[in-house]
Amino acid sequence: MSARVEESFSKACRLLLNCHGRIVVLGMGKSGHIGNKIAATLASTGSPAFFVHPAEASHGDMGMITRDDVIIAISQSGTSSEILTLLPLIKRLGVALISFTGNPASPLAKAADVNLDTSVTTEACPLNLAPTSSTTVALVLGDALAIALLEARGFTAEDFAFSHPGGALGRRLLLKVESVMHAGTDLPRVSEDALVCDALLEMSRKGLGMTSVLAADGRLAGIFTDGDLRRALDRGIDVRSTPIATVMTRDARTATAPMLAAEALKIMEEHKINALVVIDEKLCPIGALNIGDLLRAGVL
Repeated sequence: MSARVEESFSKACRLLLNCHGRIVVLGMGKSGHIGNKIAATLASTGSPAFFVHPAEASHGDMGMITRDDVIIAISQSGTSSEILTLLPLIKRLGVALISFTGNPASPLAKAADVNLDTSVTTEACPLNLAPTSSTTVALVLGDALAIALLEARGFTAEDFAFSHPGGALGRRLLLKVESVMHAGTDLPRVSEDALVCDALLEMSRKGLGMTSVLAADGRLAGIFTDGDLRRALDRGIDVRSTPIATVMTRDARTATAPMLAAEALKIMEEHKINALVVIDEKLCPIGALNIGDLLRAGVL
C-alpha cells in the first residue's frame, strides 16, 4: 500500500499543512464511522477537524464548510450519491478535496485534488461484502496523515495534554505536584533538635506517614517515615529520648511544586518510597505528598 499511495500521500499532507481553516471529513455508512474517528484523531493531535454527515450537508450543514477548509471524503466505491451530490458545491466554494477511494477511476477520485487509493483485493468478510479490510486501510491512512501532520507541526506532549485535559492522559500530562501536595499547616514538619516522640506526634496529626525535618535555617535536613520508625524500633531506641536527627533519612528524595505529579510518582517507584517532601529553590520544605495522594488524584 505504501508504494501505491506514496506520492499522493505527500500531496495530501501538503494540502492539509497549508490549510488555513479546518479539515472536514465526510463519509457514509461504515466510511462515516471511520471518518468520525479520523476527524477526532486529527483534532486531538494539532490539526483542527470535524466530521460532517454528507446527507446532513445537503440539508444545511454545508454552511459549516468554508473556502479555507480542506475536505477529506471517504467512499470505497467512490460513487456514494450523498457525497457526489456535494461535489458541485465543493467546487463552487473552491475547497480543496482529498478522497479516500478504492476506485481511482470513480467520479469522486476524478473530482478530487488528491486521491488516496484504499483498494483491497478482498474484504475480510467471507461474503466479500461487509466493509472490513477496506475500512481498515482507510483508518490506517487517516492515522498516518494525523501522525505525519503531528510531526510536521512539531506537536509536543504538552500540546497533546492541552487537548486531553480529562481522563488518565490529561492527569498524567497536566497535573502538577502543587495541585496535590499538602502545604501550609497540613505540611508535617519538626525541627532537627526534636525527639522521635515529637516526630511521631506530628506524623499522627498530619496523617501522611512521614514528617519533614528542618535545619535551623529552615532548609530540609531530612525526612522521617514509618519505615525509619520501624528500623529504629528494631534497634531498641527510646522514642522519648532519641533525637530525630540520629534516625532520620538525610539524603531524602524530593519534588518541586511545578513538577508533574507523574514525575513524582516515577521517583517514588524508582526508589521504592511512598512519600516525598516538596521543596522550593532555597531547599526549604513547602509541601509533602504520598502515594495515596497520587492514587486519589488518578495518577496511578
